[in-house]
Amino acid sequence: MSGRLVHVGSAVVDYVYRIDALPAAGSEKTATSYSRVAGGGFNMMVAASRTGMKVVFGGQLGIGADGDFLRAAFAAEGIETLTPPSPLMDSGNCVAMISSDAERTFVSWPGAESVLTPDMMVPVQVIPGDWVFTSGYTLSYPGSREALADWIEALPEEVPVVFDPTPVIADIPRPILDRVLARTAWLSCNADEAAAIAGRGDAQTVAIRLLAEHCPKAAGVVIRAGAHGCLVRLAEGGTHAIPGFAVSAVDTNGAGDTHIGAFVSALSRGLSPCEAARYANAAAAVSVTRHGGSSAPTDSEIQEFLSHRDQGTIAHGREDATAT
Repeated sequence: MSGRLVHVGSAVVDYVYRIDALPAAGSEKTATSYSRVAGGGFNMMVAASRTGMKVVFGGQLGIGADGDFLRAAFAAEGIETLTPPSPLMDSGNCVAMISSDAERTFVSWPGAESVLTPDMMVPVQVIPGDWVFTSGYTLSYPGSREALADWIEALPEEVPVVFDPTPVIADIPRPILDRVLARTAWLSCNADEAAAIAGRGDAQTVAIRLLAEHCPKAAGVVIRAGAHGCLVRLAEGGTHAIPGFAVSAVDTNGAGDTHIGAFVSALSRGLSPCEAARYANAAAAVSVTRHGGSSAPTDSEIQEFLSHRDQGTIAHGREDATAT
């Protein structure tokens, strides 16, 4: 395994309610289950860690019940926190309502993860071979975006930056977004996020535009396509549609995070981008068959899944399609 994943993003506590369907405005529903779990960037870190990559966290955790809960979750997964607890506030949280069709609706409340200063970033030291990841959530917060963009721009050129713009991309000021994209080595996003950056079009056209006009230093772009897998466009040329795997999804929460974590982990140990994307498709497919956002599989579970699917492909002469 080459290098660590240095995650400079946002981890929060998810309060998860499972319901048959979202309530109508002004009405009330009783959940069928409730759980309190570590979420946000934690899901991506778990996916990378469980597939063999050393992961460290360079964001902020708070002082309070939610911050303590997250620190315990990090410790259980072997993820080291590089920064001391924020002296300002507790960690943030997110209410997640998951309906019977496995879709989810979120309401979030920012906490310590929404405030970063240059002084807070001092303990986050990157060493040769490391990979750095950040997300649109941290860039969307007024109290963290400038410090994070400055820190990313100051990284050594040889350190690859992986960026996920996330659904809050509209809340990121365009100058900040452009600064991070200019330093991005791998961009992973869904079709809506890609279009928010580069305009509408078919996935290949948008991916080409992303690399040519927005990510000049990137090795490639991954556009995740839910049940259809993902598209990989390489800066050196070539567009590859990577099919997924048919599964019975019970919870899609954290599937995109799992995809990114597994993809980076696979790249870090020398898999080609297309091999890494197929590996990530498998990781995401397994994750959506389990409840909970941090439901990423281990490397051995992914390899077993791929082995069974490869046997099925040989037997039936076809490839299935996945949820990511």
